[in-house]
Amino acid sequence: MTQTLDPTTPSTASDDHLTLARSLGPTLAAHAAVHDEDGTFVEESVSALRRSGLLALAVPTELGGLGATVAEVAAVQRELARHCGSTALATAMHQHVTCFTAWRWRRGLPGAEATLRRVAEEGILLVSTGGADLTHPRGEARRVDGGYLVSGRKIFASQSSVGTAMSTMFAVDDPDAGRRVLNMSVPLAAEGVSVLDNWDSLGMRGTASNDVVLEDVFVPDERVLADRPHGVVDPPLQVILSIAIPIISAVYLGVAEAAERAAIEAVTSTPRADDPFVQRQVGLMAHHLRTATWALDGALGAVGDDPAPSVDVLDAVMVAKRTVAEAAVAVCDLAMDVAGGSAFSRGTVIERCYRDVRAVRFHPFTPERSLLHSGRLRLGLPVDVI
Repeated sequence: MTQTLDPTTPSTASDDHLTLARSLGPTLAAHAAVHDEDGTFVEESVSALRRSGLLALAVPTELGGLGATVAEVAAVQRELARHCGSTALATAMHQHVTCFTAWRWRRGLPGAEATLRRVAEEGILLVSTGGADLTHPRGEARRVDGGYLVSGRKIFASQSSVGTAMSTMFAVDDPDAGRRVLNMSVPLAAEGVSVLDNWDSLGMRGTASNDVVLEDVFVPDERVLADRPHGVVDPPLQVILSIAIPIISAVYLGVAEAAERAAIEAVTSTPRADDPFVQRQVGLMAHHLRTATWALDGALGAVGDDPAPSVDVLDAVMVAKRTVAEAAVAVCDLAMDVAGGSAFSRGTVIERCYRDVRAVRFHPFTPERSLLHSGRLRLGLPVDVI
């Protein structure tokens, strides 16, 4: 018997996790347009994810979570994005921090178990600023007794309006080691933390990716999770990116799949379906989605369930991210053409996907920087600073 391959079904998906995610699809879709129009946080959808247990998707079962792998988390976020891109992207930031915290827990690193138990038992929401900080954090730390005082302005802090703790980074001048980067966990309710209400963007408008301002916020030593060299993609950051970027990329692939589905629905059983030009465009969307799926699955295979630091794995991840970015944007463009003028109207699924998908280029590495990383790696040049 011939098996039919559905290019929109991730090969790495867990049936139980995906079934749960699909069951929430109508809830996400019901609120997506209103929050996109108003630029307000997708609170009903995130509350539904919390009630379902999906916010504890990556928490190990030993600690009360669902024990999903990185690949399974990516598959779930991809499914959620087919219904609401903002919900999927906002919670992807929580999920990748949870995945990395589980990675730290497996190595017995301090603070990881307590955080994971809170995610599972209390449904706390974790906020990440890593993409905007990365190797050159937006903020400074100053050593004081028992910890640090940190100040700075963090951007793209998704779901910051309702988040519990922020996983972030600050630069510090160490008198012995020189310029360093400190990874920290900062409660959003801490004294000196202000979450602005300033997210007003082209797309992903429901993510509440506000700026967070910190003014002399005290962070005790036990909340310092890592001390890394400044300006360098060092081994811990290689792991963080290898976990985070496939999960984030999966979101944009799901957004593109939503646009494709809406475009096909718009022309099926209409005279446009008989137009060879439209048929070719639909075929091209399928080709883009299939090759992007293969790229993402390949990267997830390289990452595995418990990745070790590796520039080669990081390169595979960034190759996949670039492939997904180029494909997802192309599919949303094609969907607009296939559906025709009706898709140009504000509030349609295709129009929202068309705007949402544009954000994919801003996550690290950018498509061009990914090429630079691959080129330097193959030429035997340093890739820790690019």
